[in-house]
Amino acid sequence: MERKFEELYLAGGCLWGVQAFVATLPGVTFTEAGRVNGTSQHIDGDYDGYTECVKTRFDPCVVSVEQLMAYLFEIIHPYGVNRQGPDVGEKYRTGVYSGNLAHLEEARVFIATRDDADRIAVEVLPLANYVQSAEEHQHRLARFPEDSCHLSMELLAKYRR
Repeated sequence: MERKFEELYLAGGCLWGVQAFVATLPGVTFTEAGRVNGTSQHIDGDYDGYTECVKTRFDPCVVSVEQLMAYLFEIIHPYGVNRQGPDVGEKYRTGVYSGNLAHLEEARVFIATRDDADRIAVEVLPLANYVQSAEEHQHRLARFPEDSCHLSMELLAKYRR
């Protein structure tokens, strides 16, 4: 029987670190750095209104949306609006995006059941559009671990397979 993989788009600040982290998680079969839900068409490097994200393909028999949310919350400051670590601006907002409404409901339930739900600033929205980042941004920290990112190398090493 062929396995069916699903996709979720995770935004947690600088996409380099988020991709390095998400790529190590159990059940994740593919990651791609990109940008999601912008307000303008992507033209010549213009990412107006987009947020940096990681397209995440996963095996739902191994990891659930709820578990992916729990992992995401390990690396973000969930109360921060348009800011993660030293990165400031709309493109660094946090969020979960999907074309699958069941995924969005699972993400909303995850947030709603937390004690701090009223303070959480993580977007949970339908996927409106997605733009793949340039090749130089794909798996960047794997190639250049000295590059700056809001996630510590110690945290990333904790999850490395």
